[in-house]
Amino acid sequence: MTDNVENQLKSLIVESLNLEGVQPEDIEDEAPLFSEEGLGLDSIDALELGMAIKKKFGVAIGGETEENRSRFRSVSTLADYIRSQQSLKR
Repeated sequence: MTDNVENQLKSLIVESLNLEGVQPEDIEDEAPLFSEEGLGLDSIDALELGMAIKKKFGVAIGGETEENRSRFRSVSTLADYIRSQQSLKR
């Protein structure tokens, strides 16, 4: 069985951002990525994560727009966006 996009993203977040003391399974799908209630990531983390997503999934997420900020809201919103972009390429 292959990992779903959410699980792949969780691993990618932990690995690409070098999150110490955080395991992929500790990250909830709906937890906010950029608030203290969630992972507390910042804009530099978003850039690094965006580059890692492009490398792994072939999906670009760029620019400081409200639309892009909403895509980075949680693992679920990122996974939905990645799936939507991958289906467009098929």
